[in-house]
Amino acid sequence: MKHVAAVAIIDAVGTVTGWSDGARQLTGHPAADVVGRPAAGLLAEDIPGELLAARTGTVVLRHRDGHRVPLALTALPVDGADGEPAGFVVTAHPPATALAAQAFEQASMSMSVFDLKQHYLRANVAAGHVLGVPEEALIGRHFLDTVEDVEHSRGFLAHLRQVAETGRALRYESFTGAPALNREHAWTTEMWPLHDDSGTLTAVALAALDSSEQYWAQARLVLLNEAAAAIGTTLDVVRTAEELVELLVPRYADFASVNLLDWVLGTEEPPMIPDGPVTLRRVAHGSTHAGNPGAAVHLGEADAYEPCSPLASALREGHSVLSQAGEPEFVKWLEERNLRSPEGRPFRDGAHSVLAVPLRARGTTLGVAVCVRMAHPDAYGPDDAVFAEELGSRAAVCIDNARRFARERSTALALQHSLLPRGLSGQVALDVAHRYLPCGSLAGIGGDWFDVIPLSGGRVALVVGDVVGHGIQSSATMGRLRTAVRTLADVDLPPDELLTHLDDLVLLLAAEDSGEEVAELGATCLYAVYDPVSRRLTLAAAGHPAPAVVLPGGTAETVPMTAGPPLGVGGLPFEATELDLPEGSVVALYTDGLLEDRDRDFDGATDALCRALTAPAGSLDALCDSVLKAVLPHQPGDDVALLLVRTRALGADRVATWDVPPDPAEVATFRQAAGAQLTAWGLDEAAFVTELVVSELVTNAIRYGEPPIQLRLIRDRALICEVSDASSTSPHLRRANDYDEGGRGLLLVAQLTQRWGSRQTGRGKTIWAEQALPEA
Repeated sequence: MKHVAAVAIIDAVGTVTGWSDGARQLTGHPAADVVGRPAAGLLAEDIPGELLAARTGTVVLRHRDGHRVPLALTALPVDGADGEPAGFVVTAHPPATALAAQAFEQASMSMSVFDLKQHYLRANVAAGHVLGVPEEALIGRHFLDTVEDVEHSRGFLAHLRQVAETGRALRYESFTGAPALNREHAWTTEMWPLHDDSGTLTAVALAALDSSEQYWAQARLVLLNEAAAAIGTTLDVVRTAEELVELLVPRYADFASVNLLDWVLGTEEPPMIPDGPVTLRRVAHGSTHAGNPGAAVHLGEADAYEPCSPLASALREGHSVLSQAGEPEFVKWLEERNLRSPEGRPFRDGAHSVLAVPLRARGTTLGVAVCVRMAHPDAYGPDDAVFAEELGSRAAVCIDNARRFARERSTALALQHSLLPRGLSGQVALDVAHRYLPCGSLAGIGGDWFDVIPLSGGRVALVVGDVVGHGIQSSATMGRLRTAVRTLADVDLPPDELLTHLDDLVLLLAAEDSGEEVAELGATCLYAVYDPVSRRLTLAAAGHPAPAVVLPGGTAETVPMTAGPPLGVGGLPFEATELDLPEGSVVALYTDGLLEDRDRDFDGATDALCRALTAPAGSLDALCDSVLKAVLPHQPGDDVALLLVRTRALGADRVATWDVPPDPAEVATFRQAAGAQLTAWGLDEAAFVTELVVSELVTNAIRYGEPPIQLRLIRDRALICEVSDASSTSPHLRRANDYDEGGRGLLLVAQLTQRWGSRQTGRGKTIWAEQALPEA
């Protein structure tokens, strides 16, 4: 923009006779108001004497609106026609040099001028305030001689030299201390070359803008962005609190702690926050003082905080509470804290600002995070409180997520444990050991289960299953399937038929849960039956891994069998496999979580299982532990169920068998034979009931069954009486009327024994009854 020049003509007596448009622009007075009037009337102050002599200098005029207008004035004398002085032609313009000097001196930013050797030529008031010295103490001195941190200032000096050598302007950003400001500041510095009228580079000027507020705002934003990735990496409450502390120290606080209400670490519902002292439990803290965090409360301990303390106030009011050194609340809090921890020197020597931030998520207050500054020179301010609340709310959501996950996991575990069997017993047929490990996955508890079910005739059913998915729904489905298997086992179905019925049930449950005619509810299952008399294991699988068997003195091998489709597919058959096992064989049944993992080779894991099963072990329980240690990774990605059984056999000393001819006259003979066998076993007290049961069951088989007929007594943990025949017709218990001649036999058996039943066999059926053995 060009400068406006003014021209006026003043006669010899001081009257204005000419007035240019430029004069009007500078003073606001039009020519009509000025021409013919004394020029002295335009002055705001007297003309300096030196200007009268030199006829050039700065005068101050009064603008038409009243403000003062300094002008650089030059007066040229004008002679009349007679050669006598006739007046002056006066030219005036704003004193640009003077205005620039005033702008330089009064600028709010630090401004300086250096020669080409980096010596101070000029420095304004703001520069002197930053450096803590007046301009007079800087002029002529080299830049490095005026700073304390020489090493840190060499970068600044290098940029000054670059401008002096290249003549090109540049921008330089730095973060350094200011001696007079007693704190570190961020600076944005503009450096540019100065040239004289001939274009020669003569000096370097700079203007430094204090950008600390922008710097700290950006730093807080970066910290918030980091919090999104650094906090909540695990669904663990304590670890999440530790991540918050690690983020705060040392960049934002010299000491930080996270203190939670006790209910957050348990399964209780949140109580009301009391008006009096508040009890908080310390779950994480950190400090810039290595080895001595200065904490008055140890990790895991609870402490009560008075209502006036910053922590209690933040908890009760629901927003950040700032407290500075010298304030009554801060002094009282620090005194109480130092009384609890006299050895906490970091707090005693320098704490000057504390910020208590409530941790609130989904409308619920979980606890308080505390930030303390000691070595950090800046006290917390309102911007810090806003930032801390934002950071605290993000951390609180992560803590609440972890709390909810822990609560749901605890609920699912409790549900699953309530559904899994307790006190498994293989009766005399088997020794049993088992382990169940819930997965550490974030997906939650799965639907793995196992069971050992006593069957008639001293036999035992072994079950292992796995419901697809995780969570409470999977655990609930597992409980329904386990109940269904027990119900079907009580019917004494063969393994392949039982899985067929279970498959139909899974389809029905899936349809009920989804409300659709065709739905998906995946599950796998292995069902096996061991008979200690025949030493035969019969098993069938629905999409489940085959068990491993270790014969006495031999190696472990998986059972070669055809696994049918998983439960819920429907329409496909299941095949049964039979094995004859010598006494002392070990059978390992498990869910796929034991072997399958995305980071492991399945065949390699199977080999590891077989090797572990043949390792020496003092007991079946010890073998369970060694198998898990050898095969499982440190943190399984899925639930693991392991069921180990060691087979036993019921020999001739525990089993007595007779072939029965279809002649009612022979009933008395077998009744006497049964009594004699009980005498041989030392069970004379049970002879009377047993003879009645034998008489009724044998008579029923002769009268209603088909030959061949067989009577068998088994001495297990109970005394078992079995009668088999070739008829597939099952008996039914009914109450006989007074005039009926028969129909009371099975009712009598049911009254005299603990339980009775019938099962279908490949050649007909078997009716059995169990009675307790007399106490020794």
